[in-house]
Amino acid sequence: MIDYDGRSFRNTGYPADEDAPVGHYRQEGDLLWADFDGGPVRRGSLNGRVEPDGNLEFAYTMVLADGEVVAGRCWSTPEFLNDGRIRLNERWERYGAHADSGESALEEVPR
Repeated sequence: MIDYDGRSFRNTGYPADEDAPVGHYRQEGDLLWADFDGGPVRRGSLNGRVEPDGNLEFAYTMVLADGEVVAGRCWSTPEFLNDGRIRLNERWERYGAHADSGESALEEVPR
């Protein structure tokens, strides 16, 4: 099992010099949680679990800069980059008035 505790991940959909959402992950056994903010996200959190193969399944909530409250689910598959960092390839779905689904990626921020 991959240990995500203490790792931070940045959304790759933003240029490197631009403010982007960054999540700070914690883990105990298979229990995973994180807080994140940056870019259009004022405050976000996630709670879920780590599968034995390192895949993640979690629910998330966010308050965006415009005040919108967003909730959804996500499934992430880890990929190891050449430099040893982890890239999380995500499939997500958002619920509510602005329901949507899609794919995105996060890359580990070097410590």
